[in-house]
Amino acid sequence: MSENTGEISWVRSLFPKQQGYLDVYDHFGLLGRGAVLADGVHLTGRERDRCAETGTAVSHCPTSNLFLGSGLFHVHDAKDPKRPMYVGLGTDIGAGTSFSLLATMNEAYKVAELSNYPLDSVKAFFLATPGSAQAMGIDDKVGSLEPGHEADFVVLDPGATPLLAQRTARVSDIEELLFVLAVMGDDRAVRATYVNGVLAHDRDHASA
Repeated sequence: MSENTGEISWVRSLFPKQQGYLDVYDHFGLLGRGAVLADGVHLTGRERDRCAETGTAVSHCPTSNLFLGSGLFHVHDAKDPKRPMYVGLGTDIGAGTSFSLLATMNEAYKVAELSNYPLDSVKAFFLATPGSAQAMGIDDKVGSLEPGHEADFVVLDPGATPLLAQRTARVSDIEELLFVLAVMGDDRAVRATYVNGVLAHDRDHASA
C-alpha cells in the first residue's frame, strides 16, 4: 500500500474513478480490523484518517522501503494521538533484507532519525511485540507476557557476540540495554524460542 510513487500512479491509472490507492481497497470493502497493509510510506493525511476510522493497520517495513528507495514511513504521523493508527513492524521479505526483527528495529530507528522523530527502544520493541499483535487483531492471545496469553516469546542474549557483549556490559538501565539489542543485535542474539510456552529452539543445543 502506497510504498512508492510509481506504484501509486499505476493504481490510479487502473482505477481512475477512485480517490486514491487506499480508496480502491475501501471501495471493495477491504479495510477494517484484520486488514494489515504493508508499507504505507506515502499515505496522505486523509488516508491515515480513514485507516484510523476503520481500524485498518499498517505494517512498517523499513528494510524494504530503504532497499527500494521508496521513502520514509513516519511513525509519529501514524500514531498521532488525535487519530492513532494500528502500526506493527514487518520484514516484507519480498524486498526486505532480513527476517530478523532486531535488524528491522535497527532500520526503523534510522528511518525515524531521518524523519526528525526519535524512536526510542521501548517504542521500537512495542512495534515488534504488542503493536504488531494489535495490528493483526490478536493481542488477546500474543504480543505480551500477560496472564492468559499464549507465551510465544524469544530469549535474547546480550552477550551473543563479542561486540554486543562489550557494549551491553556498560549499559546503565533496561532502556539502554534494549536500545543496544535493537541496533546491534541480529539472529545470533536469539538464545531460545518458545511457542505457547514450550521450548521450540535452543541455540546451544540446535542440531547442525
